[in-house]
Amino acid sequence: DNTDPDGFDRTIRGLGVQLRRTLTVVISKSGGTKETRNGMLALEDAFAHAGYALPSHAVAVTGEGSQLDRVAQRDGWLKCFPMWDWVGGRTSVLSAVGLVPASLQGVDVNGLLSGAAAMDVITRKRETRSNPASLLALMWYVATNGRGEKDMVVLPYKDRLQLLTRYLQQLVMESLGKEQDLDGKVVNQGITVYGNKGSTDQHAYMQQLRDGVNNFFATFIVCLQDTARSGRSPNLEVDPGVTSGDYLNSFWQGTRDALSESDRGSITITIGKLNAESLGALIALYERAVGFYASLVNINAYNQPGVEAGKKAASVVLELQKRIVAYLSDHPDAELTADELAKALGITDRSETVFHVLQHLTINKRFVNRHGNQYRYCQP
Repeated sequence: DNTDPDGFDRTIRGLGVQLRRTLTVVISKSGGTKETRNGMLALEDAFAHAGYALPSHAVAVTGEGSQLDRVAQRDGWLKCFPMWDWVGGRTSVLSAVGLVPASLQGVDVNGLLSGAAAMDVITRKRETRSNPASLLALMWYVATNGRGEKDMVVLPYKDRLQLLTRYLQQLVMESLGKEQDLDGKVVNQGITVYGNKGSTDQHAYMQQLRDGVNNFFATFIVCLQDTARSGRSPNLEVDPGVTSGDYLNSFWQGTRDALSESDRGSITITIGKLNAESLGALIALYERAVGFYASLVNINAYNQPGVEAGKKAASVVLELQKRIVAYLSDHPDAELTADELAKALGITDRSETVFHVLQHLTINKRFVNRHGNQYRYCQP
């Protein structure tokens, strides 16, 4: 998750006295992911302050022999669930990475796997017309001219699929957003994904989709069964002979027709009912479609050099911060602007970075004190 100390604090405060009954699931393939590590340390500190120890409240999902695995084994964590080193984060939802927390939340993980396995069989068919993943990949290719020229707007018409768009955003964009193809040629491939849920979008950005820039294609994900619950009035009529589910069904069709009238393309994926099996099948469908599309445009869907570049750049900033603090510590009487400090450090091209580091340290009362536009060392 995000390495946000405010997010850590809110989560821990929200647990309150229930912290003693809380199980922590730490998930990192290599054990070196800083966001995961930072969250773990925040919880370890919270447990310690409450008089408990993290190992008796923690399980790990990680690669065998990884840094996290060694820590968990050394400190006697409750359990380690292994994952393969060749499974990337965005394709790990049907591995221990997704199945452990899903199981803890009461999700039918056997159903998830069953649905995914069934889709896996179908998407291995060699005849394109009988292979839904091949068809979906070809639709993307046609819609974007094989160059990502249009965005993919995903509109699931089911509240329980609200997070599907965010999942697909990472799956598609991290897999297909590549600078080079398999031959080393610069191609700058990718498909931008965004969306929310229907019919919420009709009151948000549907106005632009219909009447604004024609730079997208829509994907409607429709569930025929209104509700699987046998609770109170599942078919309550909100108008004579009309249920709220009837409205939802008409909204997606009406929206699709309105887009079509304005020459906006769309794809519709229909499932009979939303359960573990159909969700597993949806996940597997999109995983396979991403792989097929990558083959069509001759790129590697399973690496992420851009992500690694961002991590390396962040490390450079942290190293620069250490140099700033060290310099101000060694020159406690110096009063310097960000530009002057950058010059003193021999990095005049990074003066803006120096400025942002100083701003962050100052407002958090760490190491430096601001006097007007000048900075000097102060004891933490």
